[in-house]
Amino acid sequence: MSALKVCVLAGDGVGPEITAEAVKVLKAVCAVRKHELVLTEGLIGGAAVDAEGIPLSPATVEKCRAAGAVLLGAVGGPQYDSLPSNLRPEAGLLSIRTKLGLFANLRPAKIFSVLKETSPLKNSIIDNGVDILVVRELTGGIYFGEKGTTEVDGEPSAYDVMMYSEYEVERIAKVAFEAARKRNHKVTCVDKANVLESSKLWRRVVTRVADNYPEVELCYMYVDNAAMQLLRNPSQFDVLLTENMFGDILSDEASMLVGSIGMLPSASTGHGTLGLYEPIHGSAPDIAGQGIVNPLATILSVAMMLRYSFGMEDEASAVEKAAEESLNYGRTPDLANPAYSSKSTAEIGDFVTARVSEILK
Repeated sequence: MSALKVCVLAGDGVGPEITAEAVKVLKAVCAVRKHELVLTEGLIGGAAVDAEGIPLSPATVEKCRAAGAVLLGAVGGPQYDSLPSNLRPEAGLLSIRTKLGLFANLRPAKIFSVLKETSPLKNSIIDNGVDILVVRELTGGIYFGEKGTTEVDGEPSAYDVMMYSEYEVERIAKVAFEAARKRNHKVTCVDKANVLESSKLWRRVVTRVADNYPEVELCYMYVDNAAMQLLRNPSQFDVLLTENMFGDILSDEASMLVGSIGMLPSASTGHGTLGLYEPIHGSAPDIAGQGIVNPLATILSVAMMLRYSFGMEDEASAVEKAAEESLNYGRTPDLANPAYSSKSTAEIGDFVTARVSEILK
């Protein structure tokens, strides 16, 4: 196959540490299978603000467009909190999604058997299995809607508008139904249709799209009930389809079902094969540079990259297998357990790198 072209945006906080370990794994995969790997680097978030004055430059966007996939670390830090919203690191993250046309965010939450003891849920609940794919709309809704400040009856006030078009809902719904076809054939659309007009639109459009997928079961659930049901009976879910803000919150909740937010990867995709791959956790500036951040979510994001952007299923499965085996080798503090050795970020990365090479030979 042609060269794997990957643009690495390490970002802020723990971002450089976790992307370094993920890149080691990616290099090992390419070395064993003799794929040419072309890496470029760009700045995003606070790192870009410091160096370029803005959280995402046109030059970085062009580097991403020239690549076959983008690997992102994390953005943000308390030193940027006082900046105007358009200059804060998070603005770079929102901007790159829209500029690359990445409207679909895929966040899998699957528990590894060795991590059952780290889940806050009882074994009687998780023994039924946790294997959920959150399909989150990524470039619309309240995060991208009109916002501002005003006065109401003389009182300082603020507003954020949640708006969706039928087209935006239709395209993300198709992603969810296509994913369900390859999984357990069930889509749960999460909304707040008893209150929100935008959710009523979602229901109309998703119902229409479902007609083209008669083999997939569709049900609806209000977001507050969905939050409860994720803890009460997570095995009932297959694909969770929802809008931007609800998906952001519910996928973070789902991360704790599997033991740690440090275990969840994500893929952001659009109409083509270019995708952006990143862990769902933040920049964690309080632990940056200490070598204790869990790199597995970023490494598992590389597995998603290999699968979705480059069509390398065997290699993706090998990365996932090596990541799971690393949990018996040792763990970072977020997964601390006296029964397992304490290991650094780099040690976990080295183990996965070596094990992937063995599996693929």
